[in-house]
Amino acid sequence: MRLPSTGRISQVTSDVIEPRRAALGDLGGLVPLIRSFYEVDRHEFDESRVRSALTPLLVDDTFGQVWVTEVGGVLTGYAVVTWSYSLESGGRDCILDEIYVEQRSGGTGSRLLEAAMAGATEAGARAVFLETEVHNQRVRSFYARHGFQEEDSVWMSRSM
Repeated sequence: MRLPSTGRISQVTSDVIEPRRAALGDLGGLVPLIRSFYEVDRHEFDESRVRSALTPLLVDDTFGQVWVTEVGGVLTGYAVVTWSYSLESGGRDCILDEIYVEQRSGGTGSRLLEAAMAGATEAGARAVFLETEVHNQRVRSFYARHGFQEEDSVWMSRSM
């Protein structure tokens, strides 16, 4: 999870950017942001796969929530939280699947993260997990400032 800056927004506003829940009408604005995040984080971007996975998250809370920030009607950041369930967590928990803001160091990423975590808490999540790249100390410092702690667990994956 990185909070990279692409420079797409050339002027930082002095107004506080307040996150809001994304809706289906935000799909078109989210896709370019997701593409930018994937380029920076070196993930393969398949637009049809992203759209098909993102759409249900924008329709209702069955699988999770998407939060966005915008300036002048243009989306400038997003966070995706998806639900899971764990005995160890005591029930519903969630994964902060992705978070991306175009302009770092202005507090937008913090506000976006806080809004996503508040939404997850309100939806009954008892814990939140996330994954970061080993080399990305800056993002781990960002998460630590927001109460996240590194664990000894090792994530493994298998594509299906």
